[in-house]
Amino acid sequence: MNIIGIQLDSVWEDKPANHEKARRLIEKAEPQAGSLIVLPEMFATGFSMNVAAIHDGDSRETQTFLSQTAAEHDIYLLAGVVTKDANGRGRNECVVYAPDGREHARYTKMQPFTLGGESANYVAGRDVCLFEWNGFTVAPFICYDLRFPEIFRVAAARGANLMTVIASWPVTREDHWVSLLEARAIENQACVVGVNRCGHDPKLYHSGHSRIIDYSGKVLTEAGSEECAIGAEVSPDDLLAYRRMLPFLTDMRSLSVGD
Repeated sequence: MNIIGIQLDSVWEDKPANHEKARRLIEKAEPQAGSLIVLPEMFATGFSMNVAAIHDGDSRETQTFLSQTAAEHDIYLLAGVVTKDANGRGRNECVVYAPDGREHARYTKMQPFTLGGESANYVAGRDVCLFEWNGFTVAPFICYDLRFPEIFRVAAARGANLMTVIASWPVTREDHWVSLLEARAIENQACVVGVNRCGHDPKLYHSGHSRIIDYSGKVLTEAGSEECAIGAEVSPDDLLAYRRMLPFLTDMRSLSVGD
């Protein structure tokens, strides 16, 4: 099964420009039918706290773009969008559209980035999300979620064997991005797809370094710091065989503090 990560330099709060960037990079990647294509967190706007200006309103322009693009290329398309909660705060979400253009899954970021002001402007999601894709059970996560292994463990306990992390991760903590992605793959015996933005926003530089990692922690492919697409073939049968050979997950226990 083919996975493609699309690493782009998001133009600040400019949805049409970023839709066009994503369209161009997807077309250049020439995805196979049924492939899973992954775009970064808030790809259409950059990591902005200006919810009123960037949320996908009644026109649902970004979600419509994703739906149409998934149908046009006969792919599963996963990407970050911003919607607005009933109370006016934002929802930093990951949405997945199927090859027929229908919404396939939706996840709200469980760990808003307090240091960057996200928790003051966005509501926190309440649970992990799972969806099926070509023999895999996929759990999507977003950026700061990566620092909280317990929520990945919940997903693994519920059957996840492929995990995606879309991000706006800054270069100042690039080594953490790399190490934590590999750790999540190794400890959960799951394929992990980390897709980060690249380039500058008004505050930070993002160096990209997106990567696709297999269930043993091996990096299958990785990006540099420029806009690009990376791709890798993954096999659910190989993953399940590896888990049978090394059945570490069967030894998971639910522990309480003090046990």
